[in-house]
Amino acid sequence: MNSHILVIDDEANIRKVLKALLEQEGVHVSEAKDGVEALSLLKKDSFQTIITDLRMPNLDGMGFLEASLKQYPDIPIIIVTAHGTVDSAVSALKMGAFDYISKPFDKTEMIQVIKKALSTYQLKSKNPSDKEIHSELVSQSPQMKEVLILIKKVASSPSTILITGESGTGKELVARALHENSSRASKPFITINCSAIPAPLIESELFGFEKGAFTGAIASKLGRFELAHEGTLFLDEIGEIPLELQAKLLRVLQGNEIERVGGVKTIKINIRLIAATNKDLSEEVKKGSFREDLFYRLNVVPIYLPPLRERKEDFSHLVDFFIQKYNKKLGKRIISLDEKAMNILTQFQWPGNIRQLENVLERMILLSEKSTLMPEDIPSEISQLTSISTPTFTPENMATQGSFKEIVKETTQKIEKNLIVKALEETHGNVTRAAKILGISRKSLQNKMKEYQLRDSSELEENNES
Repeated sequence: MNSHILVIDDEANIRKVLKALLEQEGVHVSEAKDGVEALSLLKKDSFQTIITDLRMPNLDGMGFLEASLKQYPDIPIIIVTAHGTVDSAVSALKMGAFDYISKPFDKTEMIQVIKKALSTYQLKSKNPSDKEIHSELVSQSPQMKEVLILIKKVASSPSTILITGESGTGKELVARALHENSSRASKPFITINCSAIPAPLIESELFGFEKGAFTGAIASKLGRFELAHEGTLFLDEIGEIPLELQAKLLRVLQGNEIERVGGVKTIKINIRLIAATNKDLSEEVKKGSFREDLFYRLNVVPIYLPPLRERKEDFSHLVDFFIQKYNKKLGKRIISLDEKAMNILTQFQWPGNIRQLENVLERMILLSEKSTLMPEDIPSEISQLTSISTPTFTPENMATQGSFKEIVKETTQKIEKNLIVKALEETHGNVTRAAKILGISRKSLQNKMKEYQLRDSSELEENNES
């Protein structure tokens, strides 16, 4: 797994067992005996996941959870709990903990939960999640003004919301805004990224399971629907849910009741569902990979988030926000962005949207030695945009080149493909590193590679030459 995990427990033997288990999986482990020591370590080092006990001296698990969620909201926290403290673990989940495991824990279950947490961290670390300032909801552009008006209109309703838009446009923050402006604001806001959970595990994650339901189910466990009771459940990347599970999800939404995996008891739920996807679900319906009846059940109130390239009025405000954010985070004193540098960034197409813009600005701020960000601070994969030719429009050739929308679409695709090829060349075909450079998820990049038929290094060179 090649990650850094912090294990917090006042029992040395538990820390020793967990460390040995994780190191077998290639994980680097740091240890802390209580919440106070853990918070000190978090200031000195970076971690991708935290595993903590609940009952500890000085600062217990709940106190640590509350403090860490404020300071390090993107790090998933797994609660390890004894049988008598399961209720506390459920409360921790409603506060924002990622998951919990009961003692004595099953090694296979522990590894599975950790893998899910690490996968979720990789997605969240690329996705801005500041709750204090909703940067993605900057509303100078007409499109975003309409989005904010719609949020205000429907926030207090119980209706299901489907948020669509490209990867990196801020769908989770819209979901949070809907929750925070609703009558359920004081209740749980539970999220699950369907693309981060292996297909065989999604059902038990959503609906929970009973003891003995499958190998490793040594105790009953609540699913996300139960955890979100009286609050909001946000299903991100809903398009990734397997077709065979979609029928069960539809029944739950229609009947407001669930059954845990391996259970026979019907459990009533009261939730407000918000779903999000970067896929065109109507097209997925045509392909037969998404149920039409579920699509209509989800698409009661659609909210579309425009890509960054279509909301240029917001660009300078977003840049100012991220400069302030990373000045604080990195201890820098950047005052502004040079006008020429701003022009270069504004002309870029930003396939990874705001998520990519944030990554680029963080890198520029970190490496800059001046108080103003200059063109030379811009990463090469962005500045190379000026070398990409765009078509010349005249009234005479418009008829032969197609409609305005077709020309824009074709040009955007050429630029996007060129940037993907360059990123893959720079990383010698490493898809994970290329996705990070582009500021998009690995899965999104894989989908784009499939769309542009980019499969191997030889084909990349051939496509780039053409």
